[in-house]
Amino acid sequence: MSCGASPRDHHPVRRRRQRLLPNLTLPRRLPDFPVLITPPDLTEWRTGNNGIPGVIERDSGRAGPEITVVSLIHGNEFAGAAAADALLREDIRPLCGVLRVVFANIDAFDRFTPQNPTASRFIAEDLNRVWSHDRLSHAPGSVEMERAIELLPIIERSDLLLDLHSMLWESAPLFISPQTARSVTLAGLLSSQSDTPFLTLTDLGHVGGARLIEHNRFVTQTGGARSVLLEAGQHWRAETVEISKRVIRHFVDNAGFLHFGAKDTENAAAAHQAMVTDNVVARSASFAFTEAFQGGSVIEKAGTLIATDGDDEICTPYDHCVLIMPNLCVRRGQLAVRLARLI
Repeated sequence: MSCGASPRDHHPVRRRRQRLLPNLTLPRRLPDFPVLITPPDLTEWRTGNNGIPGVIERDSGRAGPEITVVSLIHGNEFAGAAAADALLREDIRPLCGVLRVVFANIDAFDRFTPQNPTASRFIAEDLNRVWSHDRLSHAPGSVEMERAIELLPIIERSDLLLDLHSMLWESAPLFISPQTARSVTLAGLLSSQSDTPFLTLTDLGHVGGARLIEHNRFVTQTGGARSVLLEAGQHWRAETVEISKRVIRHFVDNAGFLHFGAKDTENAAAAHQAMVTDNVVARSASFAFTEAFQGGSVIEKAGTLIATDGDDEICTPYDHCVLIMPNLCVRRGQLAVRLARLI
């Protein structure tokens, strides 16, 4: 069941500048982000225990779903890996089925340095843009593609998948789900573990390529596999590790219910849900927001100016517009912000 196409009954996002604006003072280079957590020691997990490096398998011995928790898709986003490491040391195990914990791009992670913390996101290409059938069916041309193909057997047999991420700029935590009712439901059920439910977002895909949660196994309308991506908070903060741990525990503890009760939960709606209607890409080198917006900010009125881009103004296309992960130091050709409508 699809969640539906993006609504287009709104005002244009771009328009030619209609007024002179004061000079904006947002950063033209990345600020120095403090690294407040220590990269985890993954020595114990590097070899793996199921034939694939960096993959740890825990079998309950009971029939049940094959569930996968993925961290380090991006090498500098190690809060999720720290959470997974801590829970493995606590001997986390599923009540039924098989759990596999994946430390994905360890090679990029090994290059992390607090002096240049954004440089180790990947080595040759973004590991979270390569999961289309077309990319995976060709010979690998990068270390990331080699790793994707190495991990593919795990992905192709996953019934439930949680992909752990974090964010560079300040933002409220959120889930991103493919546009299938079963995955939206998964995000909603995981969100319910929080006193304040996280936003569940469905979007237009990423302009750079297919993400892991969009692998064909999770997006076919006839299949039953579910996936969700957690953006747990700012990259290098202790609370991001704690949020990741809580979500992993909830995911693993409830996997049997999510799997065996799939038909009962198929049409359940996430309590706090939004759909992306517009990906705003910077067309000029002078793109700038009107203020330092935080991710998750809600702009109440349609037509509110939020950024300028060369000769264009970027305005909210409808009331109660949610700004998803605004990039306050965006370069030409990069995704600056996604605009979402609350459902």
